[in-house]
Amino acid sequence: MLHIHFSDADLARTRIAAAPDPVWEIAASMHRLQSRKGRWAYAEWYRTARQQLREKGLERALRNVLLPLYPRASYFPDFLTPADAVGDLAMGMESIVATPPQRVLEEIAILDRTVGAPTWAGQLTRLEARKEFAGVLRAYYDTVVAPYEEQTQARIEAERAARCRGLLDGGVEGMLSGLGPMLRWRPPVLEVSYPKQTADRALYLDGRGLTLVPSYFNWGEPVTFADPQLPPVLWYSLLHEPGPQDAPRGPGSADKPLTALLGRARAVALRAASTGATTTEIARAAGVSASSASRHATALRDAQLITTVRNGPTVLHTLTPAGASLLRAGTRKPG
Repeated sequence: MLHIHFSDADLARTRIAAAPDPVWEIAASMHRLQSRKGRWAYAEWYRTARQQLREKGLERALRNVLLPLYPRASYFPDFLTPADAVGDLAMGMESIVATPPQRVLEEIAILDRTVGAPTWAGQLTRLEARKEFAGVLRAYYDTVVAPYEEQTQARIEAERAARCRGLLDGGVEGMLSGLGPMLRWRPPVLEVSYPKQTADRALYLDGRGLTLVPSYFNWGEPVTFADPQLPPVLWYSLLHEPGPQDAPRGPGSADKPLTALLGRARAVALRAASTGATTTEIARAAGVSASSASRHATALRDAQLITTVRNGPTVLHTLTPAGASLLRAGTRKPG
């Protein structure tokens, strides 16, 4: 268990990232390749990723270079997921390349003591080796992570909408209270479930605040830096629901009025989801029962037009990129 200690100043400086952390998604996606845990939520991605890695000739680099440095274990080097990479892959790559050699050496030594490091890892103290390594990371990202940028962003926007409701209802503490089963807010401490093999530890924010980063490819326990002196960042899992919403999505299009295409109730449900709506709010807007609203939301979700995240005891429905495209096309005035 990780105990994150907040002061009033920390609460004022706590925020949720507005965009994915592409360098963290690289790490988390490699963990998905190393585990069957949660495989159902990534089944389509897993099949496609394996095929694309073969076609791009990256399987050997993945096996011999990347996976040994990103083990699905209690530790991998902090410098591989720099804190300034949120929303900016180029910045993340630059930070990895700019890591001081002494820090690289120290963190590789921790990896070696923890789970074992590859014999060549010490070469990353050289600038040219880090540049070459960053090139491999970028090739991997372009192959298996970049194709999912749109749905990753959509899921993060849905998560932010859900957390904003908590913020409006109860301030930052209300937002922290709704982060999910792996995170429990017990003022002034956020309790974070950590892997069982990891010893309990405490993280004192000391006025620095906390950056919460929802992650598409992370599954299970949230993760923070091993070094408490680094900027406080907590990556945590988006809650995946079984179903087709996690499959690759193509752009949506529509050339008929929404009501004719979807029916009145589902058209209203889609419009309501454009600003985030609970099932009860959809039912109220459409003038139907809660059970009917739930069925309409399920149909829209199965059609990949909305996505659903849990928000405490309720669920919040928001548009996917395809749903937003359909709504824009269906409500566009004739030119």
